[in-house]
Amino acid sequence: MKSRAELESMARRIRLGIAQMTHQSGLKGAHLGGSMSVADILAVLYGDVLHYDLQNPLMPERDRVILSKAHAAVALYAALHEAGFLTDEEISHAMQGDSPFFEHPRMDPAHGIEFSGGSLGQGLSLGMGTALGLKKKGIAARVYVILGDGECDEGQVWEAAAAVPHFGLTNLTVIVDDNGLQFDGRKEEILKAPDPAGRWASLGYEVSTVDGHDVEAVRGALLQETAGKPRVIIAKTVKGKGVRFAENEVTWHTGRLTDELYEEAIRDIND
Repeated sequence: MKSRAELESMARRIRLGIAQMTHQSGLKGAHLGGSMSVADILAVLYGDVLHYDLQNPLMPERDRVILSKAHAAVALYAALHEAGFLTDEEISHAMQGDSPFFEHPRMDPAHGIEFSGGSLGQGLSLGMGTALGLKKKGIAARVYVILGDGECDEGQVWEAAAAVPHFGLTNLTVIVDDNGLQFDGRKEEILKAPDPAGRWASLGYEVSTVDGHDVEAVRGALLQETAGKPRVIIAKTVKGKGVRFAENEVTWHTGRLTDELYEEAIRDIND
């Protein structure tokens, strides 16, 4: 098990990778804010929780991560680089030209990308189907679905959410990146969602609310045993975390990094 310092260092490197890929994407930019907010969660998953084998990446027993908030693809690429699925060269060309690693992830299990993403609201349905298939086959693997809090405005999320406990899918964990912002404004102004923990619990989930930037708290919630229920972790985060000019700013849902802003972002991350 990695120490807090090791996981925090991994999260910092993930943020550096996010900044690098956003910068090298040029004028089209990348989804910086929501990628930075999920970095610590991905560090804990790939650094200490997931079961996978780089020598046998397609083994049936591997754990699966579904990034339903797929616009945060650069965070996933950076985490996969840290885990060893992506090379330095692949990261250095990501978000450019004909690289297969672009704005939204394309299914490539050999590189650790379990599903294609882009349209919000679909990841939990994919996770449910995957978890159900694993259960029916008797394969002891877990499925982790990462949702955005704004994404939870989508009705499909709640159709799938109701089905997961119905099928007894205790092999599925939902992680909500609750950064309070979405593309067109603050979450509470777009669609208020009072007591999200209570809403998940009412459907039959074991629910934990944690500081999504506290790697020990995230790890504890992910590894905690449940009483025969699927798990939901509501991770309270800051959009743009680690880059001062982007933190808690709606305008940095997506954007480009000029040379000057890139240098500023790197200084902040390394501070």
